[in-house]
Amino acid sequence: MQVGIDRIGFYTPNKYVDMVDLAHARNQDPNKFLIGIGQSKMSVADQTQDAVSMGINATMRYIDEIDREQVGLLVIGTESGVDQSKSASLFVKSALELAPEVRTFEIKEACFGMSAGIMIARDYVRLHPHHSAIVIGSDIARYGLNTGGEVTQGAGSVSMLIKAEPRILALKNGHSAYSADINDFWRPNDSAVALVNGKYSTEVYLDFFKRTFTNYQTQNGCQTADFAALIYHLPFVKMGFKANQLAIEKQEQETAERLANNFTASAQYSREIGNIYTASLYLSLLSLLENGNLPPEALVGLFSYGSGAMGEFYAGQVVAEYQNALDVDGDKEMIARRQKVSVSEYEQIFTQALELPQDNLELASDEETGYWYFAGTKDHVRQYKQK
Repeated sequence: MQVGIDRIGFYTPNKYVDMVDLAHARNQDPNKFLIGIGQSKMSVADQTQDAVSMGINATMRYIDEIDREQVGLLVIGTESGVDQSKSASLFVKSALELAPEVRTFEIKEACFGMSAGIMIARDYVRLHPHHSAIVIGSDIARYGLNTGGEVTQGAGSVSMLIKAEPRILALKNGHSAYSADINDFWRPNDSAVALVNGKYSTEVYLDFFKRTFTNYQTQNGCQTADFAALIYHLPFVKMGFKANQLAIEKQEQETAERLANNFTASAQYSREIGNIYTASLYLSLLSLLENGNLPPEALVGLFSYGSGAMGEFYAGQVVAEYQNALDVDGDKEMIARRQKVSVSEYEQIFTQALELPQDNLELASDEETGYWYFAGTKDHVRQYKQK
């Protein structure tokens, strides 16, 4: 029995700031952002979008196409949690009108949270093959205005249905994990923005990739040339590019070109949206599936990384005619529908979103009809509405 990804839903907010505009506002050479970081645009979340609403919107992309009664597990990985106690997944489950019997919880380990959820869902479905599981990664990356990490911000969510005999990607047995207590990135309880040692974080990321990728090959008796594509957690595109360069060095030209071309395809959406923390790796997967060139049963390697730090490498095999289970036009429209904001408008939106709205003050959303949004708190209870 194969278990893997059967559906993918994606959402990003309806605003973006252009990296050329941001570079000029910060007195930087635009190529530092466009080439040095690898970003062209960055999605911007206003006060009405959070990890919950984005997770709902991503899952709504496919929820009406599946058997809701079959869903037995709902997991959300996020480092943009909305409550210190209550799981974000409970709000999502309520909006999706899933059965009370569905087991649901939230996972936190920086950007590794969604991968942890997928591993749990995979094992759950193996034990309960007549059930399916929804796994969501949903985050808003915030480092602060005019900071070193500002250009690596973003917002969005990816939702996946994990089930037996999947239509998109069958997960292979085996994985290689590596963890260590490292302070490369963290967000204290009293801070609305993350703290990061950028150069150190890149070094750790690349070290964890080399360790897990090498160990995976040893465990499974495979070689770099066996992979049609390698994809990565992309806090910014250049970081994954560096990892991919490590993977393809000393490889034959055909292998190196294939992996380089498919990396470019996998980074296309991230270049336009920015960092979405837990969902970044899976936005890379979606971008590869929709923009790359994969033959049937192609082997795809996935490197997941969460600062602090946890790394894992695993693999999946694309299913024949996987394209039929994707919504390519809808995903490209999701990105294209966004409205450009000026740097001053972005700064105002960013600053306002850091503050909790006044209790019992209802928020209004400028999203399109049908999307969910955070409508404020009523007697300190978060309210979510569909426009």
